[in-house]
Amino acid sequence: MAGRFAPRTPTTRTTYRGGHIPVPTAQGRDLEQDQDLDLGLTLGPLRRGPGDPTFRTTADGSVWRASRTPDGPGTLRVRIRAGAVAAEAWGPGATWLLDGLPALLGGDDDPDAFVPRHKLLALTHRARRGLRLTRTGLVMESLIPSVLEQKVTADEAYRSWRLLVRKYGEPAPGPTPDGMYVMPDARTWAMIPSWEWHRANVDGKRSATIVRAARVARRMEEAAHMAPPEARKRLELIPGIGPWTSAETVQRSNGAPDEVTTGDLHLPGIVGWALAGDRTADDAAMLELLAPYEGQRHRAARLILLSGRVPPRRAPRLAPNDITAW
Repeated sequence: MAGRFAPRTPTTRTTYRGGHIPVPTAQGRDLEQDQDLDLGLTLGPLRRGPGDPTFRTTADGSVWRASRTPDGPGTLRVRIRAGAVAAEAWGPGATWLLDGLPALLGGDDDPDAFVPRHKLLALTHRARRGLRLTRTGLVMESLIPSVLEQKVTADEAYRSWRLLVRKYGEPAPGPTPDGMYVMPDARTWAMIPSWEWHRANVDGKRSATIVRAARVARRMEEAAHMAPPEARKRLELIPGIGPWTSAETVQRSNGAPDEVTTGDLHLPGIVGWALAGDRTADDAAMLELLAPYEGQRHRAARLILLSGRVPPRRAPRLAPNDITAW
């Protein structure tokens, strides 16, 4: 059992005396726009399913993110307006989020370092010129959902993330779209009782991994300032975190262009099919095919996925495994 008692329910906007909390004042900042920047492509990997309570896109083209920063919870709104990137932020973490905005939008990324050597990648690279590799500087917000995605379907993992963040997180600060939440802090993750993990369809192995990581969250967050290979070694010190999970995390937290995901059920076959017509490719074959892109292998894999060239399906989709009825 991860914890003996359930954490106290977070206070919401309507539970204070008087039933109202004033909306905090926004902080704003404008950046010179990267002419090719595509907000959807760049920030899309941070979204964990269409119902992610920490991520929203709105009809005006704005992208909203709710994050737990070293300074506390914060909400960031980013949009392209009048030839520039306009950002607003709310909450204790507002300044931290605005300071990290250039890296979040790929300011540390160098897309010109990628040299296509296959026709498919050349065409996709040209068509997706707005792709930048984001760097959040936050480890736990990518690590926890990556652990939830281990050995289950994406829909199962997204549902678990959604349920846990809504139950144990707190409402995102600012005038956000409805239903936005900041994920729980490390102590709350570590105190979630075993029956609540079960209700969220998270088995004991994954929940134990998250609890172990949450107990050393400060050390985990230090990995965001390390070189990607060293960052992955730091994460993999936690039992239950292997190469797949560390790569998925570091790609987002560190903006790592070369950290390709291994151990994935589908990616080797997709890469093998796209580059060599081999749907049976394993990790070794995938890495051999990506070897010409040393230093940019993660970008190459992203472009292959964006190309839409995937092998024809030969079997039914993996059936969800619902443990809540056990």
